Amino acid sequence: MLAHENAVVDDLVDDRCRLLFVGINPSLWTAATGAHFARPGNRFYPALFRGGLVDRVIDASSGMSPTDREVLLGAGIGITNIVARATARADELDDDELRAGARRLEETVRAVGPRVVAVAGITAYRTGFGRRKAATGEQPEDLAGARLWVVPNPSGLNAHETVDTLARHYREAGVAAGLHVHPRRYGGA
Repeated sequence: MLAHENAVVDDLVDDRCRLLFVGINPSLWTAATGAHFARPGNRFYPALFRGGLVDRVIDASSGMSPTDREVLLGAGIGITNIVARATARADELDDDELRAGARRLEETVRAVGPRVVAVAGITAYRTGFGRRKAATGEQPEDLAGARLWVVPNPSGLNAHETVDTLARHYREAGVAAGLHVHPRRYGGA
């Protein structure tokens, strides 16, 4: 996996993007597979399914199949990162890198034009955007014309969140973006 350190993973976006999820940076597993949130145990795709944003669970652990790619893009979902380079751990990024990544993200949002941007990681958001007291949920400011949300990071290291709590946050951002949402699949529903 170390061979993929500092590799860059292409954004998953097209002109249908209405909800742009933003990870902190690619993991080495993501870099090896070329698929965002690919590490086994990452709860991103199960949370998208439970929240009703996609109609099935995507398994990106071996890469993103063309069918899975179309499921996401067809649902209006795109994925990028604050920092493009892959590392073993997000804490290997410094504050300057996160701030530069936030500026680059603004350019990406202008180019892609989503309705909502959902940054997955409160600490990286606070540092990159200089919002030390930000909380999860919709932010008072927009980002290049898109409504801005901070949602919990789906990494297993974020142990106080569950697939169900992630699903609720992701669904809120999806509804705000005007995505078609399927029935909820959490909390007994």
